[in-house]
Amino acid sequence: MPHSTDPYEDDLDDLPSPRPVHYAEQSLLGALLLDPHRLPDVRGLEAEQFSNHAHGALFQAMRTVPLPDPEAHRSDPAWLNSVLDAARPQAPGLTASYLHTLVQVCPWPQHAPTYARMIQSDHARRTLLMHAQRLAQTAVDATLPHRAAATLAQADGLAQFLDTLAGRFAPHPGSLPRNVLPEQPTARSSEEALDEERLLLATATAHPAALKDMRWLQPDDFTQSLHATLWQCLTSLVHRAEPVDPVTVLWEAQHRGLLAAGDLAAGDLMALVSTPVGSAEHWGERILQRALLTSACDVATRIAAYAEDPANTTHQLITGSRRALADLTALRTRWQRSTAPTPPATPRAPRSPAVSRAGPPPRATTARALR
Repeated sequence: MPHSTDPYEDDLDDLPSPRPVHYAEQSLLGALLLDPHRLPDVRGLEAEQFSNHAHGALFQAMRTVPLPDPEAHRSDPAWLNSVLDAARPQAPGLTASYLHTLVQVCPWPQHAPTYARMIQSDHARRTLLMHAQRLAQTAVDATLPHRAAATLAQADGLAQFLDTLAGRFAPHPGSLPRNVLPEQPTARSSEEALDEERLLLATATAHPAALKDMRWLQPDDFTQSLHATLWQCLTSLVHRAEPVDPVTVLWEAQHRGLLAAGDLAAGDLMALVSTPVGSAEHWGERILQRALLTSACDVATRIAAYAEDPANTTHQLITGSRRALADLTALRTRWQRSTAPTPPATPRAPRSPAVSRAGPPPRATTARALR
């Protein structure tokens, strides 16, 4: 039977339990409320690194209000009241009873630096997840005028954040992420992508000389295996300096087994490479850009999965994310080569005529030689 709806019944029991960082924040704040002079021991922690806004406001208030006298603080709650008054403008829900609760839940005030480290680690995880989400959103945002450049800029920002984290968290054994991600690449095939690949193959067949300057395009950049193999046929013919036309491409494709399965007729293959449009460089850049953006989405998905797994330590997140970003390096290099302007050919200066080298002086003819 369906659950009856009672307007006076609440669902507080269905709320998820707090995450471990919540208790770390409570323990740190309780330790500092109990002994404010431990604040200098908490280094590098900022209010915005707390997952709970009220906790961050309370921590900031502790750093703002002057420290009390240690002896007076043991019997006088004046400093606690001052901290509460300073934090309430940012967190109106704070109460004096909650401050006393924080003091009671702190197990060991001496462990305050360790609690702060936990808070920093969780903040690093959340920030890494945010960077990964931004990378994925940028890669799929079709409204951006220069989407590839914007995506690479987001990847650079993520890499810089990882460098910053590496300086804050020491490495340790077992630095690889613990979870094994299933390979679920982003869907790349679309009708637009297939059309661009067909146009490239046909245009490259009509103008094979352009392929000599398109080594930045690889078969893995294509979304369909048939098109990738046909691209290999074209590049092989050009490499061997053989004639390139629909018939020679068909013959090369036959040797590579494209016609063996019977799914593709010879006439259909010739028609595929017989309708050139535009320039091969243009279609090649479009295909490479699509491969770059797809790879960025896959990298962002991997990093987000690492960050969402609480079993991974901060150093494991750094190592796994750096390895994921390394997959973009080769594509970035080839993309930059494809979009770099061709340097103008500078005429070579004519060589000056060679100057004859001075030979050894003629040997003196002696009188004995004349005899």
